Amino acid sequence: MFDRLREDMASVLERDPAARSSLEVLTCYPGVHALLIHRLAHCAWRNGFHWLGRFLSHLGRFLTGIEIHPGATIGRRVFIDHGMGVVIGETAEIGDDCTIYQGVTLGGTSLYRGTKRHPTLGKGVVIGAGAQVLGGFEVGDGAKVGSNAVVVKPVPAGATAVGNPARILESGRDDARQQKAEQMGFSAYGVTRDNDDPLAKTLHALLDHAVDTDNRLEILVNRLEAAGIKIEEIPHEDAKFDPQKLSKLVD
Repeated sequence: MFDRLREDMASVLERDPAARSSLEVLTCYPGVHALLIHRLAHCAWRNGFHWLGRFLSHLGRFLTGIEIHPGATIGRRVFIDHGMGVVIGETAEIGDDCTIYQGVTLGGTSLYRGTKRHPTLGKGVVIGAGAQVLGGFEVGDGAKVGSNAVVVKPVPAGATAVGNPARILESGRDDARQQKAEQMGFSAYGVTRDNDDPLAKTLHALLDHAVDTDNRLEILVNRLEAAGIKIEEIPHEDAKFDPQKLSKLVD
């Protein structure tokens, strides 16, 4: 248990620039306290002491604001940052080196007992603040879930899920991903500056294409008129296209 506690404190110091010392992490980080209490509750749960496990879980929730069901399985070096409002369900499984921010729910959509109702997080997954991951599916190794995303289907390894409902950003080739990771370092809250919503990127591409088409048509009309071909003016006051206005709406 003490080895696991040392690993937890080391992972906090590595991933949180606000952490200044091991003593500060040990005494002032509710995520560390919640994991410590959960290990006791999980041990009781596995040995058939279900009431004791639930009571310890309830005590941990009261002290830290983090609710972890004693049946949940949590790996090594998991970092729950801030943690207030985090809820982790009974059949949830969290892999090693995962990072979970405040307001996250690893919840279920099924009411049937004895089934896998809650998500499984692979190794190194980052779940951004306020994200909801709902269902008994898998979030692959190294995946990221952006802040306030609502994920209801599997996320491939290395991919990023953003939006409500969440959409998957393509992960790209392994070499490019590794190079980008080295440039960015640790990605807090599951988002980066360049990871735009794919729907917004698509709409921007359509807007750019519409503007380009209008410009090409204008050039074509000018050349036809220069060649002596008269083009009848078509009223279009009711169909004015303002790409700047639409672009702001998309943003």
